[in-house]
Amino acid sequence: MSENSQLFLEKSKTKAGDLEHRRKINFNIGKYNEKVPQGKQQFADVHLARERAKNIKWKAIETLDQQLEEFELQFTKRGGKVIWAENAQQAIDEIVKICKAKNCKSLVKSKSMVTEEIHLNQAMEANGIESVETDLGEYIQQLDGEAPYHIVTPAMHKSKEDVAKLFNEKLGTPIDFTPTQLTLKAREILREKYTAAEVGVTGANFIISDMGGIALTENEGNARLSCAFPKTHIVVVGIEKMIPSLTDLHLFWPLLSTFGTGQKMTVYNTIITGPRQENETDGPEEMVVILLDNGRTTILQNPKQRESLYCIRCGACLNACPIYKNIGGHAYGATYSGPIGSVITPNMQGMEDFKHLSFASSLCGNCTEVCAVKINLHELLLDNRKESVQEGLAPFSERMAWKMWKIASLKRGLMNMGNGNLKNKVINGLFKGWKENRSELIFSPKTFNEMWKDQFKK
Repeated sequence: MSENSQLFLEKSKTKAGDLEHRRKINFNIGKYNEKVPQGKQQFADVHLARERAKNIKWKAIETLDQQLEEFELQFTKRGGKVIWAENAQQAIDEIVKICKAKNCKSLVKSKSMVTEEIHLNQAMEANGIESVETDLGEYIQQLDGEAPYHIVTPAMHKSKEDVAKLFNEKLGTPIDFTPTQLTLKAREILREKYTAAEVGVTGANFIISDMGGIALTENEGNARLSCAFPKTHIVVVGIEKMIPSLTDLHLFWPLLSTFGTGQKMTVYNTIITGPRQENETDGPEEMVVILLDNGRTTILQNPKQRESLYCIRCGACLNACPIYKNIGGHAYGATYSGPIGSVITPNMQGMEDFKHLSFASSLCGNCTEVCAVKINLHELLLDNRKESVQEGLAPFSERMAWKMWKIASLKRGLMNMGNGNLKNKVINGLFKGWKENRSELIFSPKTFNEMWKDQFKK
């Protein structure tokens, strides 16, 4: 068992038994579950919309090399710069290089899972640069020294009382501050950060190939401020966020907002196509887009797992997953949690260290049912399990157990042997690991075969 697997089991066991944690997360997810069905009503045929979106992503991923080159061509025509980063370290090195060239002392950053993936905040701190999260949920998590808990809602596991206590400890606000007062306090602090920062960093919800632009979707306006005030705007985005055309946004923006939060559209939807032009009065003087691989081409070359690159990070699969709702986001020990994280993390960060995530599933298929772009998530989880076995990562005890089962299942006499107490003692004695987090295996006194013969004696 890997160290990551052991930590996962320990954290999962703790969180699954924490009833207060479960109450908070189910309360917050419940709010989304109330709104999502209402949001879906804007579609004449929501299943057709999802199918069309999946086909568009199929085209984008199947022709990704061409799409990326077209994006670079169009983006650089307007004075933007594109950097290709094979891994997280290359992306960090380029960002540090830009910041040092600008004599950057502080950096503002909008909500971005890909910057969490490359651990941008820690890298900036190591280089003496203040990196400030400007999304309210991310800001709360940064104050608390925690990673995001959810792809869409970083502080989903915190109640308003938890946030009030945190602000009281970190910012000195009264303990009885209301959510409105807490938000205004955060706004007061962050507005000063925007105007002082030399560099602003954002992610991108979509990269638009034919026009060489990025699309940002948000509810607070912090992404716009992060790229409007600083003179340098850096975009860090995974190469899989590609869509072929500007016209595709009329489908993807409503799908993202509806399946993510239940809104018809998010509050702020922005398209940025480069730095400030000669005839423009605002915007950054320099804009750099870092196209990040970091394991995505490993997924791309796998014909089955390639489908996971269609993900638009709406978070619907997390909200639907019974495992996520019991153990929470931090137990996964990875940037991306829930079903989509369990699919992509083993392929991006190594099957040996993270194969256990693909086994952390009930295979109920609810994740597939709610996916905005109809990714067959439960099938991809099964395929990950198969690949881990084919790579020889299954422990010896597990391989022997399945070998014994195969031999017994092919011989009726062996299947009928030692029913009831004998089987219970042998199996539960051999597989003690199974009982650590599960109830004992209890076998019936007779097999179905024996009961059938008793019922229909001739």
